[in-house]
Amino acid sequence: MARKDYELLHDMRDFLQWRRRDAVLLAEANVPPDESLEYFGELGDRLQMMLNFPVNQRLFYALASGDVRPLVRAPEATYRRPAAAQWVNFLRSHDELDLGRLTDTQRQRVFDAFGPSKAMQLYDRGIRRRLAPMLENDRRRLELAFSLLFTLPGTPMLQYGDEIGIGDDLSLPEREAARTPMQWSGEKQGGFSTADRTVRPVIADPIYGYHRVNVEAQRRDPQSLVNWVERKIRMRRECPEISWGDWKILDPATSGVLMMRYDWRGHTLIIVHNFTPKSRVARLDAATAGSRALTDLLWTNDSDADENGRHFIQLDPYAYRWFRGRGMDRNVPRQ
Repeated sequence: MARKDYELLHDMRDFLQWRRRDAVLLAEANVPPDESLEYFGELGDRLQMMLNFPVNQRLFYALASGDVRPLVRAPEATYRRPAAAQWVNFLRSHDELDLGRLTDTQRQRVFDAFGPSKAMQLYDRGIRRRLAPMLENDRRRLELAFSLLFTLPGTPMLQYGDEIGIGDDLSLPEREAARTPMQWSGEKQGGFSTADRTVRPVIADPIYGYHRVNVEAQRRDPQSLVNWVERKIRMRRECPEISWGDWKILDPATSGVLMMRYDWRGHTLIIVHNFTPKSRVARLDAATAGSRALTDLLWTNDSDADENGRHFIQLDPYAYRWFRGRGMDRNVPRQ
């Protein structure tokens, strides 16, 4: 973008805030991190939010390969931002999964894992599939992906339908494959419309069809994906360390494991993800963790440091852990 175009963003922001002070400008710009700062503006006076494409692409490479090293570098490369601006993390959007900024080898690894057929690919750089089919409807991997979404630095964004594991329709052209109607119920047209025919057909196959995958049925099932997502969103809202705190990536001394620490007003979170189909043990010094006692916020797998002051965190395949140091709440301020 030319300089005058960036100034136009400033003028758009001024006009929007004058008309609707609670509105937000979100940019969908797949550009290098240093160029992204121009969209925010030095003082955060242009766009308030930007989709974090660098993290998104490396996240899917990590899911495909178990190699977290590029994913570690991506949040660090997008660390800088104005205080009044925010990155938006996402898994899928209404467009293809854009892999254009991966290396050729990395891109092929993601293609092989999630879009091996040419019919699943788009523009030689993207995948036009939904999240659940890409991850083979594997509940463990879906939970891992959502856990990442809710705990990476920034604001999480969900594409409609991913919270129930909606599928795709590859018979539709290009990006339309991932833009099928929302499946609200098992009624005609998935409860999306009372019309005899919708603009794009509702998915009706035996695995992802609306008779089987819909909001109404999942809301009545305590173990469903939509109820799991709702519980994790609630816990995410109870973790101001992620919303307001500073963060850094830690060394778990184990390949395929991503470990992060958040700090805010004397409170600490430790977030751990295992990207591999094998069990792992993540190691962490109590001094680095900020506490000898780590309380599991999602289950009851608390961690106490051994006599040498080290945590050994057992991780099943594709497991994730959210820990808070020194207790479940420990008087964490709510805002």
